[in-house]
Amino acid sequence: MSETKFPKELLDKLVTAENIVFFTGAGISAESGVPTFRGKDGIWNKLKPEELANFNAFLRNTDMVWEWYQYRRKIVREAQPNPGHLAIAEFQNYFPNVTVVTQNVDNLHKRAGSKKIYELHGNIERNFCIDCKKWYNDVPIDENKKGAIKCDCGGLIRPDVVWFGEYLPQDEFKQSEWEAGRSDICFVVGTSAVVYPAAYIPFTALQAGSYLVEVNIEPTDFSSHAHYSYFGEAGKVLPEILSEVKKIKSSKKQ
Repeated sequence: MSETKFPKELLDKLVTAENIVFFTGAGISAESGVPTFRGKDGIWNKLKPEELANFNAFLRNTDMVWEWYQYRRKIVREAQPNPGHLAIAEFQNYFPNVTVVTQNVDNLHKRAGSKKIYELHGNIERNFCIDCKKWYNDVPIDENKKGAIKCDCGGLIRPDVVWFGEYLPQDEFKQSEWEAGRSDICFVVGTSAVVYPAAYIPFTALQAGSYLVEVNIEPTDFSSHAHYSYFGEAGKVLPEILSEVKKIKSSKKQ
């Protein structure tokens, strides 16, 4: 029997909602085995971000940074979308407009079947030449090959991720703000929403009158802003909310 509670206000919103936004962070990917950057076992507890995730570091230590991202790509490619990702994708069957705005770079939302995705911090599966801007997607992972690869033009190839000190992709951010501003319900999943400017997205939704639902394993700095918070794994909570959506939509058809 489900232990998830459904406040009447949320149930009412699910009946009338047309535009749903999921704002997701590292917590949902952690359930697929992708390490988080912050938290008890976070990557940045063991490594200094300035050594691996900024452009100058890449130019200074190109091979080391490239090998680090190859290691992360291997983890991502071996990971599978979890029930939380799959539930988000299935929401598309029940609402006219479902948007995923993610801070994650692991491509798991797309692999789960979500169609409208805005990646605020890039995508680790994509790469490009820093000189001619040619795209290099799906770079093979050869554990016997060490060091960075170069473009046909001789330029260095870097991951298409937002490093420290870099701007978010402005088109993606503007579209995310627009979707948040017209959302009826905004789910904040697996993130404490403290990394700016990405964290402006749920607050844009809130200011526009959207109903905010938090799904995190424990209370966060964002909890006081949410209309309702579920504290548990996204892979358990979101399928239960989806199940309730199915009941609501089924009863409306009768």
